[in-house]
Amino acid sequence: MNFKLPFDHDEPEINLVPLIDILLVILIFLAATTSFVRSAHFDVSLPQAGQQSETPDAIQLIITADGRYSINEQILSSAKATSLQAALAQAKARQTDAALLIHADANSAYESVVKAMDAARLVGIQRIHLVTQALP
Repeated sequence: MNFKLPFDHDEPEINLVPLIDILLVILIFLAATTSFVRSAHFDVSLPQAGQQSETPDAIQLIITADGRYSINEQILSSAKATSLQAALAQAKARQTDAALLIHADANSAYESVVKAMDAARLVGIQRIHLVTQALP
């Protein structure tokens, strides 16, 4: 005699509903905790290393080791961002579509260079070049 119980023919199966529920909860958690913060950045056009090109209409900005600024051989009385921005605006008004050449001392603070680049961006100078010295 062949005895079969009613539950012998049931095959095991995986219930997908709890798995889908957990995945949806994880997806909602990730969407709620993700922050979409855009960090500010500068678009800087750096000169090519092998080519030395002269730009006679460029605005010359010199940054000394102690953080003082000079624009086109005119020393600024203050190193504040507002006075730097005003001086760059005057220089840009005299030289339309001019590039900015930043001559920064090797020992100058990084903050001084970033302040100059930010002031140039606020004034509307699009082309900024960092001048370096060739290795011997």
